[in-house]
Amino acid sequence: MRFTPFSFTLLLFVLAPLTSPLSQADTGWPYYGGAPGGGHYSAATQVTPANVQKLERVWTHRSGDFQLGRISGVEGFDGEGQAASAFMATPILQRGRLYYCTPFNRVFALEPTSGEVIWSYDPEVDMGPQTLTNCRGVSSWEDSENPDGFCQHRIILGTLDARLIALDGATGKRCPDFGRNGEIDITDGVAAHNPGEYNLTSPAAVLGDKVIIGSRIIDSLRKGIPAGVVRGYDVRTGALVWAWNPVPPGAKELAEDGQFIDDTTNVWSIISVDHERNLVILPTGNTSPDYYGGDRTSDEDYYSSSVVALNGSTGDVVWHFQTVHHDVWDFDVPAQPTLVDLTIDGKRRPAVVQVTKMGLTFVLDRETGEPLHPVEERPVPQHGAVAGEFLSPTQPFPVRPAPLHQLGISPDDAWGFTFWDRAQCRKQLEALDTGPIYTPISTKGVVLYPSNIGGNNWGAPAVDLDRKIMVTNNNHVGMEIRLIPRENCEGFNAFPQKGSRYCVDMKPFLSPWGAPCTKPPWSTLTAVDLESGELLWNIPLGTLKHQAPWPLSYMKGGIQMGGPMVTQSGLVFIGAAADRQFRAFDTTTGEELWAEELPTTANAVPMTYQIDGRQFVVVAAGGHFTSPSPAGDYLIAWALPE
Repeated sequence: MRFTPFSFTLLLFVLAPLTSPLSQADTGWPYYGGAPGGGHYSAATQVTPANVQKLERVWTHRSGDFQLGRISGVEGFDGEGQAASAFMATPILQRGRLYYCTPFNRVFALEPTSGEVIWSYDPEVDMGPQTLTNCRGVSSWEDSENPDGFCQHRIILGTLDARLIALDGATGKRCPDFGRNGEIDITDGVAAHNPGEYNLTSPAAVLGDKVIIGSRIIDSLRKGIPAGVVRGYDVRTGALVWAWNPVPPGAKELAEDGQFIDDTTNVWSIISVDHERNLVILPTGNTSPDYYGGDRTSDEDYYSSSVVALNGSTGDVVWHFQTVHHDVWDFDVPAQPTLVDLTIDGKRRPAVVQVTKMGLTFVLDRETGEPLHPVEERPVPQHGAVAGEFLSPTQPFPVRPAPLHQLGISPDDAWGFTFWDRAQCRKQLEALDTGPIYTPISTKGVVLYPSNIGGNNWGAPAVDLDRKIMVTNNNHVGMEIRLIPRENCEGFNAFPQKGSRYCVDMKPFLSPWGAPCTKPPWSTLTAVDLESGELLWNIPLGTLKHQAPWPLSYMKGGIQMGGPMVTQSGLVFIGAAADRQFRAFDTTTGEELWAEELPTTANAVPMTYQIDGRQFVVVAAGGHFTSPSPAGDYLIAWALPE
């Protein structure tokens, strides 16, 4: 018995428009996260816990944009080394049209009740250098000063070759007044790099007349990576309004040659904005190289693995809160900061809810960055660090909500289907460094649990704004990580960390049979009351169908990647699971109410909208580079029978 998909899954770690506006009974989805501050919440109420079982597919759109990976020995792969495409897009609905991007950065405008193509646009990205193909979504802006003109409604696309492009929402043609012929080169001002090292994968944020964008930079590749600068551009002209390079306070952001200082932390995930307070709220990555920090000064980590609020007009820092000090575990902040108003200890405050790879949830005051639920600085392990490394003596732990993941691992946590494989897992644990979370990574090797894929990741969370309930999906699988001295790095090229004293050997922590050595469920879906911090329910997400033979295929809680969406009517929708199911749950109880198997995994965050009284639920099903299922290009919509 051999569960080969586990090994690959864990090692790779992500017609004409309607003429009338939405009626009062209708709801849209104008932003990637449903709102400028995320949340993946909809006020749509037609589909309810009582009738969700009647949902039926009403249309499927296929772009043709997908590629099967070339990794030998795994279903859907043919043997050359480039990962399968990942279809992670969440469409937006604006002006009666559905807009989304494909893994190859093509943009489609669809009629939302039929899925018929209105227009498509191809930015002609060279996909050859792109090791991971991904586009999470597009953004939208409307010009109140030009109500009827060309490009009054703009669709903003970020590309894998690091261009920001503005398109006319009505026609799909470029907006020639934006930058040069409708595009901006985001590589301007950053260090030289190879194609594919620096790209845009998350949708830009829009605040007033500014479009704000970060960047994705390949993890653990080398020192001297391009700056993780975040920039705000004039959405009409493409002119640079401000730039924030995350250097320590008081340090210069630009080098003598005028380029942004390199090796600064980036913002690869989704940015939130608060229009009322003119804030841009960022989830930052961790400083390069990810797994060894001896070459950094403590100041260089100042904005690493943090939530940072900027003034939307100037790009100046208003406040920041660090979730991990001197992060050498790749525990960067992976998910969009979620904005919600909460009443805590009798006081109603604007909050930022930030989930993390550690399974820790920080609830912060949106105006000051101060914790609304208590956070304690607690001592963490110091023994076992490699030569040259320094560690933070403490790390921040929120008192409420409780952790959504076990914080650390010991040999007693070894798990197996039988006494034999459990013993083998225990033997592996005893040969490695184990302990509480934040145990240093060593040359002996450590089991990272939570791991660098989570806990939580980019698709979480969803927040029911009425019930103040957060729903989030969690991974519970360990990773074995070992630092290799530079002179011994030949043959260990998964994470080369060139220019550092160490490269990194990394693999999933698996039994000889290819299953995780940690206890199931390996994936959960959890609901938390954000005001009290109490856990409401916690259930396994998905099964081992398509991953393990019968009867093990019925085990609950398989590998997953994606995120949930919630509705005012009390429903949670989520794909994510590797068993290819798209599911609906009751928000208050966690009861599974409906499921349908898809052609491949739905590793995107779903969305919903209601038009002329009919509600549609939409999700992208096209696989992910962590999925054992083949890549695809299915954008699928469901509705109740007419």
